[in-house]
Amino acid sequence: MSVTPPGPIGDPLFGTARRYANDPFSFMRACAESYGDVVRFDLGPRETYMLTNPSDVQRVLVADAARYRKPSFGDDAIRTLLGDGLLMSEGETWERQRALANPAFRTRRIGALAGTMVEHTESQIAGWSDGDVVDVQLEIARLTVRIIVSAMFGSDISTEEVRTVQENLEPLGARFEPDPRRFLLPNWVPTRENREFDAAIDTLEELIDGIVARRRGTERDPSVDPAWADGVVMGGPPGDAEGDLPMDLLSVLLRAYDRGEQTEKNLRDELVTMLLAGHDTTALALTYTFYLLSEHPEARARVEAEATAATDDGPPNAGDVREMADTERVLNEAMRLYPPVYTMFREPKLDVKLGGYRIPEGAALMLPQWVIHRSDRWYDDPDAFDPERWTPERRSGRPRFAFFPFGGGPRHCIGKAFSLMEAKLILARLCSEYRLAYEGPELSLRGSLTMHPDHPVPMRVRKR
Repeated sequence: MSVTPPGPIGDPLFGTARRYANDPFSFMRACAESYGDVVRFDLGPRETYMLTNPSDVQRVLVADAARYRKPSFGDDAIRTLLGDGLLMSEGETWERQRALANPAFRTRRIGALAGTMVEHTESQIAGWSDGDVVDVQLEIARLTVRIIVSAMFGSDISTEEVRTVQENLEPLGARFEPDPRRFLLPNWVPTRENREFDAAIDTLEELIDGIVARRRGTERDPSVDPAWADGVVMGGPPGDAEGDLPMDLLSVLLRAYDRGEQTEKNLRDELVTMLLAGHDTTALALTYTFYLLSEHPEARARVEAEATAATDDGPPNAGDVREMADTERVLNEAMRLYPPVYTMFREPKLDVKLGGYRIPEGAALMLPQWVIHRSDRWYDDPDAFDPERWTPERRSGRPRFAFFPFGGGPRHCIGKAFSLMEAKLILARLCSEYRLAYEGPELSLRGSLTMHPDHPVPMRVRKR
């Protein structure tokens, strides 16, 4: 195998972690431009290899997926937060939990949730008036929290509980912003940041426990599953002797708990994972979409035309979503330019060869959507907003993993279809009635588990 890949030289204690922490987005792109497809650097004590060729990403996520696992980091705060939920579990645990969750994300069930998504959207914007200024990131995040709890937990969530989720996202997010000093301090050191992080986890787990307590005893009642609202009978998995039952995720997990297949911790880990991952990425994708539409009136006009068509004969539904080609192209372009998950990590279980280099067992592999999505190797004028990149003719010429906002392979995002339908329905409902104009500073970004604007996103609401 070949010698070590090239990369920037870091300092003895923190490696390149200081530069990464100061601006992860510029750092990653500069490394790719300077050193090529495989770049080696140290993030604190962790030997890290960044892969920026889609063919290498495909090998890691798809072709050779069994050779890789989710990595553990020094303080492992992510496992403290998400435990053995779907995002972090491995092996038989992941296979069991994924199989349990699959019925909640079947295509037929997702389509039947359109009415619920639109109802929550209408409720969220009911208080908007012509000329108001709203923080669209906050508004959409509150909306997607309500939708995920209704659709996947079979429960309503109060305004106070939504506020609790939002208030605790800040200390959780802050814990995952790159900071080289964390390599020197274990999780148990009672710093202010660690105390706030632990308190936020406790608060969210108490909220989840409250929802579970409200649902106990109803896990066989079809009326709790909003997918039944339109008379769509979901049914259990093939051959399931229990017959037709509610298939929201919490009902599925509670029945598994009753069979002795889940513990209280399993339940809590999956629900915390679903609550956080299930609302945050969609809210961010929509935030960036509204920002880009505000800056590009021609694309906005096409989205508005599809929104009007989708709502002409009543609330938009799953059938309308399939006709929203321009809206889908705008969403794809927003997720290309501003991928909510801006980098992924894997760890080889044994020495592997990628891009002609030996990558040692236990190293961290960085798969950066931010870099690959903005590479001029795969996109003309890559920093420009151009939804027409996503016409069938143009996208067919690019490698599969030149665009991977939902990951890929066996561990691709289970909620992809749910998220895309939700985003289109929200866009259809809002853009049929309102036009949002951005009135904030030049967009600035910060990295955490996901990529967030580093400031509020104020938008002027205008009636169309």
